[in-house]
Amino acid sequence: MTDTEPEWDFKERDVMILRELARDPQLSARELTDVLEAEHGIDVSHVTVSKSIRNMRDANVFREAILPNEAYFSFSLFEFQFNPEHFEDGWRDAMEHIREDKSTLFYFLCDGAYQWRAVMMFPSSEAESKWIHEFYKEHGKVINNLRNHALTNVLKFGTDPELFENITDGRE
Repeated sequence: MTDTEPEWDFKERDVMILRELARDPQLSARELTDVLEAEHGIDVSHVTVSKSIRNMRDANVFREAILPNEAYFSFSLFEFQFNPEHFEDGWRDAMEHIREDKSTLFYFLCDGAYQWRAVMMFPSSEAESKWIHEFYKEHGKVINNLRNHALTNVLKFGTDPELFENITDGRE
């Protein structure tokens, strides 16, 4: 994750490209060119579309990730706080351990209680239990409270194209 907000001057074409890629991330630049013209009246070459996608990716306008089908993994929400007594000694190692772990899909900080959370994915509940055990062995002194919640039914997994409709609001 970057610490800076991307700087990008959105054109209507860019917004439509993001919307269509959210709808179908597998579209080639040629296919996307056809969709832009047929559905949005935007006449542009596939070279321009490809360049626009590459430039937006390089500017961190969007990130690409391979997300496996949720049927292959069990997902869990982990919540934890750092133990203030041992915070200085080990918070960074524990934070980086979670951030860099192969099982971490999404890692974030929220609420006024300074609660850290991570959405993690494991091939089995046994693998999840083993991960918790190993994490506590290595970082237990710095962790105040670790709660995990099994996400039993992942009902939505993706970005709606309509999310990009107002992306230029407040940026003009």
